[in-house]
Amino acid sequence: MKKIMVFRFSAMGDVAMTVPVLKAVLEQNPSLEIVMVSRAFYAPFFKDLPRTKFVGINLKTDYKGLPGIFRLFKKLRTEQPDAIADLHDVLRTKILNLFFKISGFKVAVIRKGRKEKRALTQQKNKVFIPLKSTHERYADVFRTLGYKVDLNKNLPVPKPVLSKPVELFLQTFAGQPVIGIAPFAAHEGKQYPLEKLRKVLEIVLEKHPEVNILLFGGGEKEKKALEGLEKINRNRIVNLVGVFNFDEELQLISRLKLMLSMDSGNGHLAALYQVPVVTIWGATHPYAGFAPFQQPADYQLIPDRDKFPQLPTSVYGNKVFPGFEAVWDTITPEKISDKILNILQS
Repeated sequence: MKKIMVFRFSAMGDVAMTVPVLKAVLEQNPSLEIVMVSRAFYAPFFKDLPRTKFVGINLKTDYKGLPGIFRLFKKLRTEQPDAIADLHDVLRTKILNLFFKISGFKVAVIRKGRKEKRALTQQKNKVFIPLKSTHERYADVFRTLGYKVDLNKNLPVPKPVLSKPVELFLQTFAGQPVIGIAPFAAHEGKQYPLEKLRKVLEIVLEKHPEVNILLFGGGEKEKKALEGLEKINRNRIVNLVGVFNFDEELQLISRLKLMLSMDSGNGHLAALYQVPVVTIWGATHPYAGFAPFQQPADYQLIPDRDKFPQLPTSVYGNKVFPGFEAVWDTITPEKISDKILNILQS
């Protein structure tokens, strides 16, 4: 058996995107083992992958600064990997890679395509073409190490076993369809306005009398914001913030009929389990390579670029322009609700 150590520390969506790639690597290379190194919080992503050991770390408290990274290197070296697959390529992993290279380990690093992403998001001389997906960029790292990876094969991740609280909670819906709504993102440039989302929920509830809606978010601020949406119909909308732990939320997501998400982590989580994912894009665009895994292109709802040719303005959603709010008017609540209802009825 050969052992590959993999680095991807953050963000949640980017870490989730590694899972189908690792599953493909393991299935197509049966003599290979994986040691996945990431934030301890993300352990549930990897617990059902075969021949995978997860090493959870806390970079902010346990491995700060250069001395901390060297301590981390010494800890990871005890795993005796045959090679390193760096799927992150940030300063910390560059230093770790250097330590491993000096010690004689083979290291392969992701090519993020920073230059072409700048060309896609720049305002002048924009090069508006689809770029390689992040999933394929991850796979390329393993190909560089000499392993075959075909992401076009059917690669379902096993649905997690339900805990008793989650099983009892789902039973309350008596077999009626349950969909998820994850309305938040790291930057406002990726976040559909809540007042428009409210209209989406009202239309879906009116036109599909049996559907139930779970609202996903985190923290007190988001919990309070979602309480306003929950009031639309408390019998059919549940605000999940603070109700279940992260592992249990994954269990729920895996059983959804559909997930509506921004360009954010929850869409990638649902895609792991082949849940249909409708994504809403604002300042970002699927061409940058961050669309949820194996989801149809028409599930990605994008602003009108004839009216706003400067889009996308950012890979991360942190850059907008004066009057950007009008972008959301080109993705109407009716368009979103129609897409949801069509998928549910298909």
